[in-house]
Amino acid sequence: MGSAVRGSCQRPYKLVALTPALYRPPMSNPFRTFFSNSIFVLALAMNTSAVADEGMWLFNAPPLKQLTNKYQFEPTPQWLEHLQKASVRFNSGGSGSFVSANGLVITNHHVGADTLQKISDPQHNYLRNGFYAKTQADEIKSTDLELNVLMSIEDVTERVNGAVKPGMTTDQASGARNAAIAAIEKESKEKTGLRSDVVTLYQGGAYHLYRYKRYDDVRLVFAPEQQIAFYGGDPDNFEYPRYDLDICIFRAYENGQPAKIKDFLTWNSNGPSDGELTFVSGSPGKTDRQLTLDELADMRDRYLPYVLRMFNRREVLELAYSARSFENARKARDDLFGDQNNRKRYDGYLGGLLDPQIWSALKAREQKLRDAIARDPKLKSTTAAYDRIKRAQAEIAKNAPLYNYLEQERPVTVGYRGPRALSGNLFKYARLLTRAIDERAKPNGERISQFRDSARESLELELFSTEPIYDDYEILRLTDSLTDFASQFGAANPLVQKVLSGKSPHGRAVDLVSGTKLKGVAVRKDLYGKDAAALQAAHDPMLDLARLIDRPARDARKIYDVQDEIKKQAYSEIAKARFAIEGTSSYPDATFTLRLSYGTVRGYEQDGKQIPAFTDFTGLYQRSAEHDNKPPFDLPQRWIDKKANLNLSTHFDFVSDADIIGGNSGSPVVNKANEFVGIIFDGNIQSLVLDCIYTDTQARAVSVDSAAIIEALRKVYDANPLVDELLNAK
Repeated sequence: MGSAVRGSCQRPYKLVALTPALYRPPMSNPFRTFFSNSIFVLALAMNTSAVADEGMWLFNAPPLKQLTNKYQFEPTPQWLEHLQKASVRFNSGGSGSFVSANGLVITNHHVGADTLQKISDPQHNYLRNGFYAKTQADEIKSTDLELNVLMSIEDVTERVNGAVKPGMTTDQASGARNAAIAAIEKESKEKTGLRSDVVTLYQGGAYHLYRYKRYDDVRLVFAPEQQIAFYGGDPDNFEYPRYDLDICIFRAYENGQPAKIKDFLTWNSNGPSDGELTFVSGSPGKTDRQLTLDELADMRDRYLPYVLRMFNRREVLELAYSARSFENARKARDDLFGDQNNRKRYDGYLGGLLDPQIWSALKAREQKLRDAIARDPKLKSTTAAYDRIKRAQAEIAKNAPLYNYLEQERPVTVGYRGPRALSGNLFKYARLLTRAIDERAKPNGERISQFRDSARESLELELFSTEPIYDDYEILRLTDSLTDFASQFGAANPLVQKVLSGKSPHGRAVDLVSGTKLKGVAVRKDLYGKDAAALQAAHDPMLDLARLIDRPARDARKIYDVQDEIKKQAYSEIAKARFAIEGTSSYPDATFTLRLSYGTVRGYEQDGKQIPAFTDFTGLYQRSAEHDNKPPFDLPQRWIDKKANLNLSTHFDFVSDADIIGGNSGSPVVNKANEFVGIIFDGNIQSLVLDCIYTDTQARAVSVDSAAIIEALRKVYDANPLVDELLNAK
């Protein structure tokens, strides 16, 4: 579920069959059914409603009224705090939760895939074959995984906005705002020792300080085979019914010992029941529900087609490389899964924005607010904010080609997202080193957020990763991205010529990868402790390239930042007007920070057929038999051997109408008793429009049932000590 729903829009990961499946179910019918039949509900979903289970709610502003009115249930402050502190954010782009007092953390296999890939080698393919540590001594330490647990939230809106004084230019306002945010984060980090992030909410309408406890010693305990974790492969992705055991279990450590966890979720081994109220606590990546129509139009007409072309290109490259050998397939597996997932996710999002009825619903939603603003003499001036956003977005669109190839639009808030022109881990290290040293020389308040003092530990974890580097795969990706760059701007473009340095894209990539010394962690650590002159004196070709493009990249970033500040100020005005009209009980767009969603376990109707809420183990074996146990519907051998041991009526996966999006992958599903009853791993095809608008007609969140996890761990994987720890909460 990653930027769609598998994984995260921050950094999505996806699992599919080893070889491309020949079977492709028609995608047009589900899309057509959804977009034609459910618009009447979309029209009702313009506002937060006690009828629909809509919302990704802040933990410091939960939907108590809605829950009380509809379900006669009001979570206590203690209930909320326990769930908040049991919830975990993965810096690889997903969610999870503590499920034992000794640091066990459960997430999705496709969220853990990043780590599974990095700790594998030609002899140990943990991503494909799975892993189980029978003792703590057998647990494998991750290369660069960071877990974040939200400890507190503080509203700092007044201080952030107070830094922007009347009469400031846009550039000055942006600098003042960023300096205030950097100061708040640094003060908080020094005072508490916690990771401290100022989060922008309501597109600039509010700013909250989130303090996180970090865990960076995280070890693998259990992962099933990829084939059962992502059963049905790409054909079943975003479909339902499903039969996926999409789980991965880690253990957090502190000072070399399993972390002692006070707030962990008690395991309910029965799972949820049909119609039961459930809650989802996770970190949804990014939604666009409060964007203006003009910004959504740019999303529809420019940005989404752009990213679809990018993901299609990468998918073709990775499929061709993977087809050459099993070892190639292992090395490219995680990237391929992520790109296939994103291609499918964004295709669905674009399909929604292109649907005239959905567009009309979005237009009506905005017009309703604009009309209310225009009627109020105190708010009327806010109408000009819409025009400022339109003009700023037009400038961003003009700047986008260079900005996206040298930076990346819609930047992530956690981790690294590389420029389209220069793919690969080696360039990532070169850019991080170059910028870390340059930014370190500036006052903290003037730095790019990733390089502020408050973010230092996370930066160093990524920069000093022990992830393996594969020269042939680095050359492949760099060759393709350089070719893409030259094709976009033309071979005669001065910057293209400087980057290629008189070579073909392939020749330049070979020189860069074979000539750099950045593969060594010790080299990166040594250079990180030096200054810019030492970096230049190293004469490392990858570092030299990072330096070469840094000035034009920063110039493009400057244009983006100025226009983004204009938008933040305008959205702040709109948010204030919305609060005045609707009250402050609405939820902000997702920001890859902890949110609470809720909904009932329930099926849906599609093409005149009722789709039940639950699947079971019987259905899994029937699905395999229907396809003669051929990929991607083949079962791992142990699942065939252990079939007789299983209670085939045990629920496997289930759906609910909880409001989720990419980044929610791995989120715990809990009942009213705050017990773990399932884990989110996907959304169905009808959920792909949830980026911009909510509907509960057919859109569903898909989860693995807690009962299925216990049944499989005990009877298929013989992991009784692990089950005992989960159930006894040791």
